[in-house]
Amino acid sequence: MDQTESGIKTWQWVATAIVIIVLVVIGYMVFGTKSAPAPADGSDQTTNTAPTSGTNQIVVSDQYPGNVVYVSSVQLTAPGWVAIHKDNGGMPGTIIGEVYVNAGVNPARITLSEPIVDGATYYAMLHSDNGDKKFDASSDLPIKDSKGNIIMRIFHGSSAAGANIKG
Repeated sequence: MDQTESGIKTWQWVATAIVIIVLVVIGYMVFGTKSAPAPADGSDQTTNTAPTSGTNQIVVSDQYPGNVVYVSSVQLTAPGWVAIHKDNGGMPGTIIGEVYVNAGVNPARITLSEPIVDGATYYAMLHSDNGDKKFDASSDLPIKDSKGNIIMRIFHGSSAAGANIKG
């Protein structure tokens, strides 16, 4: 009886090890290093087109109602802006706050001109900077990914998020 129990335990350990190895391989394939080459950028950022890049990204979660949005992480290849847009029929609408963000990976805190409302939808969108470090929606255009999609994240006002949530 001891040999049978020992054989079952060994089989369980082998099966568990195989499952772990498979999960690690799948995780590496899905979340592994997908770095795009940095643009050989000598470009003038005062043009009226927003840069495109696969390495610009933003991470934000639902926010407690109030006049501040906390963004967990903003990754930019060049200095730019995070703008918070109100919802306009399922699309980004009026900008109610923005903050300048340096190139690299940074958190962000955005003070809004009107408060987040519980249950409402908002958009945190990356915008380029035309070089003057002053936000102007007509010249600091939304940044797009390599497929031409605007880089933004949808989030909601939620009293369940907790008053101390930091993006």
